[in-house]
Amino acid sequence: QVQLVESGGGLVQAGDSLRLSCEASGRTLSTFAMGWFRQAPGKEREFVATISRTGTFRNYADSVKGRFTISRDDAKNTVYLQMNSLKPEDTAVYYCAAGGRYHYTARVYDYWGQGTQVTVSS
Repeated sequence: QVQLVESGGGLVQAGDSLRLSCEASGRTLSTFAMGWFRQAPGKEREFVATISRTGTFRNYADSVKGRFTISRDDAKNTVYLQMNSLKPEDTAVYYCAAGGRYHYTARVYDYWGQGTQVTVSS
């Protein structure tokens, strides 16, 4: 069993940056591929970014490519999402997830955090 706790969300202005953290407990993160997803009010949960177990491979949604960076520090059992040049349309609850496959599909992830709110004002 893995427990994931996100942090780092908040209220920022368009163009600002935030770094989200996802800290794991219960098992070492190095055995999992990790993903970030988000859900805006009235919308379905959508893929944001994913990173492979070794950190070699990363993939991003087109809407965040070039602005967001996913990384992992297995020594700290933590995954990060650096978000730059934030836009109002990035407003959502952001969730991290752990699973056996590096993929953009939510269903392949077995463990989820509770989410952290990111609000970007114009």
